[in-house]
Amino acid sequence: MLYFITGGQRSGKSSFAQRLALKKTSNPVYLATARIWDEDFNQRVQRHRSDRGPEWTNLEEPVNLSHAEVTGRVVVLDCITLWLTNLFFDHQEKPVDETLTMAKEEFDRLLEKDATLIVVSNEIGLGGHAGNAVARHFTDLQGWMNQYIAAQADEVVMMVSGLPLHLKGNSGLSF
Repeated sequence: MLYFITGGQRSGKSSFAQRLALKKTSNPVYLATARIWDEDFNQRVQRHRSDRGPEWTNLEEPVNLSHAEVTGRVVVLDCITLWLTNLFFDHQEKPVDETLTMAKEEFDRLLEKDATLIVVSNEIGLGGHAGNAVARHFTDLQGWMNQYIAAQADEVVMMVSGLPLHLKGNSGLSF
């Protein structure tokens, strides 16, 4: 089963995904993709960790998602945006379409793990066009990858102001 939870920053995506995981199992996995780049971000990561209880298995994999041992588990993958940021800057000499192909291939390898995946991502292209080429290329990469995941997902939910909007699937997820 693949759930895709998307929305803007501070829309409630992560907490919704975590509640869903805890509804499905008493011992979920949190697959974190972030790299710590400054103290402010480190504090955000620490706050996220402390929000989760001891029932969570925490894994960190900033690039190779398929390396995580998650077969048979319920997994919150948080988040696609930070994972794509890592891929984008690790391969910034490559055209965006090549990075997108790498991302799709890696995501597909993760899907082969036979896990229940609850994937969190950001909708970053809802505003105006970015003012520079790097930001525009990343927004394109993010949008195309979100479309790819949503197409494969069994359920797609967009979070707005803490409220779930069901875009695909009909299980009526809400908490």
